[in-house]
Order: sequence, then structure tokens, then C-alpha cells
Amino acid sequence: MAHQARKRFGQHFLVDSGIIHAIVRSIEPSPQDAVIEIGPGLGAMTRPLLASLNEMSVVELDRDLVKRWRSESHKNLTILEADALKFDFLNWAKNARDQIQASNSQAKVKIVGNLPYNISSPLLFHLMDAVDYVDEQVFMLQAEVIERMVAQHGDSEYSRLSVMLQSRYHLENVLDVPPDAFDPPPKVNSAVVKMIPRVDLKLTASEYESLASLVSMAFAQRRKVLRNNLSAVKERLDLSDDTLALRAQDISVEDYITWACKLAHQ
Repeated sequence: MAHQARKRFGQHFLVDSGIIHAIVRSIEPSPQDAVIEIGPGLGAMTRPLLASLNEMSVVELDRDLVKRWRSESHKNLTILEADALKFDFLNWAKNARDQIQASNSQAKVKIVGNLPYNISSPLLFHLMDAVDYVDEQVFMLQAEVIERMVAQHGDSEYSRLSVMLQSRYHLENVLDVPPDAFDPPPKVNSAVVKMIPRVDLKLTASEYESLASLVSMAFAQRRKVLRNNLSAVKERLDLSDDTLALRAQDISVEDYITWACKLAHQ
């Protein structure tokens, strides 16, 4: 029986075989990799991934789709009925990493999926909990969101999302996906982003909390300069008049990190 896409779950099913194969190639599945997919839908990405992996897991909220997947009895597929926003990706990734290390394997831990566009930003922040145990994330998202994710300081799309994600990941827009690649087609363009956790930078919990607070202040009113937006901390940061005359989008990720660390250690 055909599955009716549900608006409340933000469902748009990928149907373009060329796009599907391009996404799977960007994931680069190796048989022993530990892979979890968020929202397998009808299996456009799941089935080719299953063909390349010894085993994988999927997180699905739609009960009808869960029932459909369980009825197929894939021996190498673990179906987890859960809300991705509440799912414990940290525990999953940590267990996956422990198993890989126990087997002396060179396999990787990967999180992939065609993410529901209506929850994409909170889900990306939720996934940060598992960043220390994940090697790669590959997601399809609204193109506008990915533009913000990968934007550099000075770009009009550069935002709080850009800074917070780039402080944890190296990001690359690897593929553009048009609306007609889906059924039903969304009203927006999509794209695929590859997210590789940074190993060159490890912030402590207090440093990251400081960064989150600082960036929220800086971008609270985008049109205003830092002298206004960072009035509560500008003296502690000892910023120059030239810097205080800039706007939030003019400051690099690395500068925000330097400032946040300074605040965290005062």
C-alpha cells in the first residue's frame, strides 16, 4: 500500500535515483561502519546503504512507517521508533565507538538522513551531544539552512547557526537537490551537507556555554553594532573601538571562540 506523506512530520520522499546515488556516494559507506539514519521514510537512502553495510539503524517516528519496515524483516536493520529530537544519539554513538574499538576496526561512526525541515535547526543542536564519538554526519536539508551553516563572516547569511556549528564541525555543501527530486516536491530548494567534527579544537563545557551566550548576545539585534549588543561584556573583553563599531556578522568564528574562552576563564 502506498504511504501518504504527512505534513506534520515534514515528509518529502526522495525519488530521483541519480540524486540518491550521489548522496550515498558522499556518505561513503564501508561494511563495518556504524551508521544510523534519521527518518528512513520509504527507504530511498536506506536500501542502498543496507546493501553496503553489515548492519545499520534507523530512527523513525511515523508508526505506519515503523510497521512497514518491521514487516520487511531486514536482518541487518535495527528499527528504533523514536522522536529524533528526544533520541539519545550520545549513547548510541558511544556504544558504536566502543564496539569499533573492541574489534580493532578502522570503521567510522556516521549519522545520516534527509532531515525534516521543520525541526532541522533544533535537531542539529541536539546532535552536538554526540559530537565526540561521531566521525561524520551527512544530511539533506533546506538549501537556505545549509547556506547559513557554511557561511563565512562578512556574508549576509552568516548567523548564530554558522558560528555554533563551525565551532564544532568542518562543513561542506556537497550537493544541490531540486524540488522535483521529491514526492511530494517541497516548496524550497534542498542541499546536502557533510559535517566532520573538528579535532583541531576542543572546547570545555564552560567554554562552549560561554560561546553560546556570547553569540546569542552578538546576534540578538543584527543591525546594531557590538558596542550595543555586547554592552554587558565589552569591558571584560577589552575590545577596541574599531571592533566595537563592527556588527556580529563581521566577526570570525575563531574570534568568537577566543572571546568566549577569555570570558569563561575570568
